[in-house]
Amino acid sequence: MQRSAILLVTVALVVAACAAPAEEDADAAAAPDAAAEVPEEAADDPPPWPWDAAAAGEDVPADVPLEEIRSGGPPPDGIPPIDDPVFESVGAAGEWLEPQDPVLVVDVDGAARAYPLAILTFHEIVNDVVAGEPLLVTYCPLCNSGLVFDPVVDGEVLDFGTSGRLWRSNLVMYDRATRSLWSQFTGEAIVGERLGTRLERLPMQMVAFSEYAERWHDGQVLSRDTGHDRPYGQNPYTGYDSAESPFLFDGETGGPLPQMARVVTTGGDADPVAYPWEALEEERVIADEVDGEPVVVLWAPGTASALDTADISAGQDVGAAGVFRPVVAGETLTLVPEGEERFRDEESGSTWTVLGEAVDGPLAGTQLERVTHDDTFWFVQFAFRPETRVVDGP
Repeated sequence: MQRSAILLVTVALVVAACAAPAEEDADAAAAPDAAAEVPEEAADDPPPWPWDAAAAGEDVPADVPLEEIRSGGPPPDGIPPIDDPVFESVGAAGEWLEPQDPVLVVDVDGAARAYPLAILTFHEIVNDVVAGEPLLVTYCPLCNSGLVFDPVVDGEVLDFGTSGRLWRSNLVMYDRATRSLWSQFTGEAIVGERLGTRLERLPMQMVAFSEYAERWHDGQVLSRDTGHDRPYGQNPYTGYDSAESPFLFDGETGGPLPQMARVVTTGGDADPVAYPWEALEEERVIADEVDGEPVVVLWAPGTASALDTADISAGQDVGAAGVFRPVVAGETLTLVPEGEERFRDEESGSTWTVLGEAVDGPLAGTQLERVTHDDTFWFVQFAFRPETRVVDGP
């Protein structure tokens, strides 16, 4: 059996294993109407799952043929979302996280939170509130896609769960009020009552824990106190980084890059663009214009892959990237690498980090405007946006 085939069998087994309840959750899993297993808003009379409704002959609104939405192994919420997240200090998190551990970072009006991929890998969704603002934090390991959304639709805050299904090897979420199915990659409802509704994307960045800790000394970090017993810090997708093809993927493939090439993507549907990780490692800075606006993509080493070795902390150094508007006080800055991890703008000579913050020079303390982006694999970007242009140099 070829290595790639062995890997896919392994992934299938561990995905199912992620869904298996820990001993402390076994009783709840055995009792479907237990409070821990049924979302509060759906406990009285939950609507049928779209696949059950279709099997019963009902007309289910859908933009995607239901047969394309494949079971990944777990049942709905078999990979349990975190609905009541608990946070700890940077110091407390540093007792179990290594400096290179990857974390997904959001900053809402100066209130910063880090969500370790060591935890997100086993939950994929966090329904959170930061600085009074509801947030939907998501991570699809099969796409390495960490995306954050505003979950408010028509004035209602939606709670989301994991459907146990995949579309184009990407996480399919569901909202608990209507059980509509949503694509994590696009943030759009693709099946059900909310068909066509799209959530607003919010900026995020995946960086090393050390980068977060240095920038936000008093920031919060998602705690392992999730109410579930999982081997946080372990990677159930060992070797996925080096797979030849994605798991349970039926989408169109092609374009100029290998399916599993890491890319930074931005531009959404208006002007989709991808920057190959390989080019970013070489150039460190790529300046571009996206949808008529200047952007700069920065890359710095020091962040471990969450999809390489069994121990996430020991994963290969794949680095971290960020996408920003390089404009300060109306002036477009020209950023260039400075040393191994920092950057310098040629206009003021200030020093910048991969987080887009000036830490030295005349502009010290200035934060560049963050641009929504994704750190993902080429296969999923091409599957959803085949018209994507690829930029592999300055």
